[in-house]
Amino acid sequence: MSTPERPWRGVHVATALPFHDDLSVDHDAYTEHVRFLADGGCDGVTPNGSLGEYQTLTPQERARVVETAVQAAPAGFGVMPGVAAYGAIEARRWAEQAAEAGATSVLLLPPNAYRADRQAVVAHYREVARVGLPVVAYNNPIDTKVDLTPDLLAELFHEGLVVAVKEFSGDVRRAYEIAERAPGLDLLVGADDVLLELGLAGAVGWIAGYPNAIPESTVRLYRLATSGDAADIAEALPIYRDLHPLLRWDSKTEFVQSIKLSMDVAGRRGGACRPPRLPLAPELAARITADTEAVLAKGYK
Repeated sequence: MSTPERPWRGVHVATALPFHDDLSVDHDAYTEHVRFLADGGCDGVTPNGSLGEYQTLTPQERARVVETAVQAAPAGFGVMPGVAAYGAIEARRWAEQAAEAGATSVLLLPPNAYRADRQAVVAHYREVARVGLPVVAYNNPIDTKVDLTPDLLAELFHEGLVVAVKEFSGDVRRAYEIAERAPGLDLLVGADDVLLELGLAGAVGWIAGYPNAIPESTVRLYRLATSGDAADIAEALPIYRDLHPLLRWDSKTEFVQSIKLSMDVAGRRGGACRPPRLPLAPELAARITADTEAVLAKGYK
């Protein structure tokens, strides 16, 4: 669970972003969604992640999304904006904007305009760390083609540039090497479908997708998976099995459309995505709808 000293811990939901029919940002609906997640037991939100379609937002829209999240957040509720950008100077400016808005930490991808080398990656994190907000590194080598390996994370951590890592490589074995090389670096679950495995490996946070649709059940699963208590793990396992057909959509190419569709099925405001994301193919939409309905039918919410 997050604390004022470590506000990046706990369940931070990578929030989906609601749009009006003309695909302009619906800030009223986003405000309501942030409050819904807080009421559902989540510890914070991560606006302007890929799930929030930040790549399609204008600079003005992106800044206002952060401001809306901070204004909607109740006391003690974390706001960890994504500050990814092609250049380190631009990423630093987004971190400055987050700090000015009142965010509690930031989530930072490595440089992703090209396959950056180690020196460029370290320089990138140095630039953003100058702002002073706690920086959570985001390792997504699938999309960025830059891998924050355990030894590189250790270098970033020991220099004081990052406090945690959102681990999205899918390789749960890394958790143990990260802990060995960088004791004190917080491990955050980066993909919904490895929640239990990384929880067992010592994760202290989850930057999550599916709580957008079913916050109460997923937060409960996280608490059980990370408690370190054998009885809690035994209780978590059947829940994880029930939810896993849904959670694995978070790691698919269509994860934004999938989670928004699941939100719609669950009675939340998901809605359409901005281009270049297109509506799901009918057969895929039917599968995700069926997976969501199956979870809801078992009483998860």
